[in-house]
Amino acid sequence: MKKTLAVAVLATLSQPALAALKLTTYNPQEKAIFPVSSTLISGKKEAILFDAQFSTTEGKALVELIRQSGKELTTVYITGGDPDFYFGLQPIVEAFPQVKIKATATIVDHINHTKDQKIGYWGPILGEGAPSQLYVPEVYNGDILLEGEKIELKEAGTHNAYYWIPSLKTALGGVSTYSGIHVWMADSQTQVDRLAWVESLERMKQLKPKRVIPGHYLGDIPTKVDAVNFTQQYVKNWDHFVTQSSDSKQLIEKITTQYPQLAVDDGVTIGAKVSMGEMKW
Repeated sequence: MKKTLAVAVLATLSQPALAALKLTTYNPQEKAIFPVSSTLISGKKEAILFDAQFSTTEGKALVELIRQSGKELTTVYITGGDPDFYFGLQPIVEAFPQVKIKATATIVDHINHTKDQKIGYWGPILGEGAPSQLYVPEVYNGDILLEGEKIELKEAGTHNAYYWIPSLKTALGGVSTYSGIHVWMADSQTQVDRLAWVESLERMKQLKPKRVIPGHYLGDIPTKVDAVNFTQQYVKNWDHFVTQSSDSKQLIEKITTQYPQLAVDDGVTIGAKVSMGEMKW
C-alpha cells in the first residue's frame, strides 16, 4: 500500500503548480493480477475517479487515496468493460454511498453481456478480493465538467474511447494504451479492428499531449506520448506477424522475440490463439 500510494503522490506533484485540476494515478503494479491504472482528478472541493481496479483489495486502496485527497468524490467513470476496470467498485460505493457510476453506452452494454460469466471465472481466482456485489454504470456519453473545467470524451462510440483533459494537456489512455507489458490483443480479432486502433492512437497524438497515462503499465508512468508510440508499434507488429505465421505458436514466438524485455503472460497466448482462429473469444 505505501509503495503504490507513494507512486500516486509523485504523479500528483508533477502537475503544474497553478493548474485548476490535480491528477493522481494509482497503479498496483506487480501486486495485482493486472497493473491497471485508476486516476483521481481533483478540483478545489470535488473529485472524480476514472476506473476502479480489479479486486476489492485494490478498491480499498483507492478509498484510502480518495480520503487522503480531502475532496468529495462525486462520480466514478469506468473506461473499460472488462473486470479489471470495475470489479473494485464495491468498497468505493460502501465508503462513498452518494457516488454516481457512469460509462459510455458501449461499455455498459459490454458489462451487461459479460459480467456474470466474468465473475464466475474470476471470482475463485480473486478469492477474498472478489466482489460480492457488482455495479453496472449508468450510461453517459458526453464530456465532463469538474468545477468548470472540461474533460472531453474522444473516440466516442468505439472500443478505443478515452478522455482528454485540455487544461493539463493529458490523455487518460484507457484500454487502448499500454506500457511495459504485452498488449492485450484478443479483442482486436481482425485487421480492420487493428487498423482502427492504430488510427485512433494517431488522432490522440495529434492533440499534442504532454502526457498520456496508459490504461495498463508496469514501471514508471511513461512520459509524453511514449505509451502511444509503444502501443501503436506493438499492434502494427502483431498485425504483420499474423500474416507471417501459420499458427499461434509461431505468432507467440515472433512477438516474444520482438519484445524480449516483456514478461510473457496468458494474454499473449490467448491473443495469439484468437488471432489465428484457434480459439473463440
